[in-house]
Amino acid sequence: MGMKPTDISAPDYFHKVVDCQWACPAHTPVPEYIRLIAAGRYSDAYMINWKSNVFPGILGRTCDRPCEPACRRVRVEEEPVAICRLKRVAADYKDDVKSRMPQPAVAKNGKRIALVGAGPASLTVARDLAPLGYTCTVFDGDKRAGGMMRTQIPKFRLPDSVIDEETNYILDLGVEFRGGTRIDSMKALLAENYDAIVVGSGAPRGRDLDIPGRKEAAANIHIGIDWLSSVSFDHIHTIGKRVIVLGGGNTAMDCCRSARRLGGEDVKVVVRSGFDEMKASPWEKEDAAREGIPIHNFLVPKEFLHANGKLTGVTFEKVKAEYDAKGRRKLVPAGEPDVTFECDDVLVAVGQENAFPWIERDSGIAFDEWGMPVVDKVTFQSSNPKVFFGGDAAFGPKNIIWAVAHGHEVAVSIDKMLSGEDIAQRPLPAVTVVNQKMGIHEWSYKNEIMNDERYAVPHRDNATALSSIKAEVELGFDAKLALAEAGRCLNCDVETVFSAPLCIECDACVDICPMDCITFTSNGEEDELRERLRAPALNHHQAIYVADGLKTGRIMAKDEDVCLHCGLCAERCPTGAWDMNKFYLEMTHAGPACR
Repeated sequence: MGMKPTDISAPDYFHKVVDCQWACPAHTPVPEYIRLIAAGRYSDAYMINWKSNVFPGILGRTCDRPCEPACRRVRVEEEPVAICRLKRVAADYKDDVKSRMPQPAVAKNGKRIALVGAGPASLTVARDLAPLGYTCTVFDGDKRAGGMMRTQIPKFRLPDSVIDEETNYILDLGVEFRGGTRIDSMKALLAENYDAIVVGSGAPRGRDLDIPGRKEAAANIHIGIDWLSSVSFDHIHTIGKRVIVLGGGNTAMDCCRSARRLGGEDVKVVVRSGFDEMKASPWEKEDAAREGIPIHNFLVPKEFLHANGKLTGVTFEKVKAEYDAKGRRKLVPAGEPDVTFECDDVLVAVGQENAFPWIERDSGIAFDEWGMPVVDKVTFQSSNPKVFFGGDAAFGPKNIIWAVAHGHEVAVSIDKMLSGEDIAQRPLPAVTVVNQKMGIHEWSYKNEIMNDERYAVPHRDNATALSSIKAEVELGFDAKLALAEAGRCLNCDVETVFSAPLCIECDACVDICPMDCITFTSNGEEDELRERLRAPALNHHQAIYVADGLKTGRIMAKDEDVCLHCGLCAERCPTGAWDMNKFYLEMTHAGPACR
């Protein structure tokens, strides 16, 4: 027996090899748009992004970047490609793309969709459904669209102009936006006979800390996300000189950096976990450090100190991490004296949760014991077949790109449901695989691999940045830096494809492979075979590409995990048994193709 030959026509096979695209919840074709940026084709790169992730300019500044930890550049050196900041380059340098957007539907199909909340999930659904003729009405309590992208991300990270541009691309598709209209009853909405309702209302409630002194010192204790939106809407312009931020996530980083700009001279972040376990992304922690904000770890808030109704400080208990046999962490008292920090204001950023006070519990929508709606993980449908949930409202707080991915799936569900189809049957993505030969030894992509450390994004100098709550801190790559950074991409979507009938088993590919990832050997069971390849293939998350049909009865086994897609095997092969094929995967969105 042994391993079966690989079916490279299965859509997931090469998709999984393009680690960045596989890791992106919306499956954006990353290497493709990076090559277009390198070619100076910024508008084309933008539109590829726009189709998948809807908000390239917003995400190019604020994405949680699940693609970067997955990037294969770390096979060659420490840092991944700056995928997120390259997305911003496409947005910054594109031409006017208005004419390339879908046109509003000439004829409406008579179906009406209500969308609650104008955040990334709802807007993505509207973007997919409006051009198909659906009448989409988006409701939001705020006067402008964007949801948490507008209210909770500070302007020095994401200017309003970018949010306006990218939300307008969607609203201009013939979507009706009812800003300043808060929905406070699901029953009333259901009574309006919409054909489908999308709940994209986010996780709007910031967690509080119920410890002694909370009520007495309430005037100077602020819930982080509420405080950020007050700053965003220009309701708050100052804060005390000494500020403590409680929490270790990205909201805490936004709070401390905002406080620095509103007059906080001594701002500190205090976190119960260790530095490495903090939920904040590494680059967010770096940004805080660059601005001179210290992070204190392993301290649990115990009491808010106050005098004459005014907050004076916070007392913390020192803890340490202990791990049980299963590796689960528990924080236990360190047995050291308590620590007290004096302060004028506290920002509480210890997490946020969902709140659905407006959904009556007898409106046919089931909720679980945690107060979350029961939502199908594939179709995003609730127990009321007309009502769908997406984004943070569906499964709790995550990030923008997840909300976008949910939005595309919700749109597919609604389109299939209102076309009388089974919404559980999901459409497969569209896949094209194209040869990259331009001559015998020349490829249509740049394939040399050299060490080239990640390029730093230029920043505004600290003094100027800290003097304004609105001046954008990151200035973005210019065209020259963008070209250099794009050159670090290994083109993981250009796949090595092997044709056994052409192979004469001369081993030229084995000799030239810089990673020793090709082996000609007798077949065997996977675990055993992985051990005896030229370089043992120990990462089971990536496949071994197996081809049989060789004249000697052996198999060709290639470790997809370490292959650099350099194409040397195909250049060296005298018979053309190896080829470089560009794999392009496009998710199928709502529309005739998904029906």
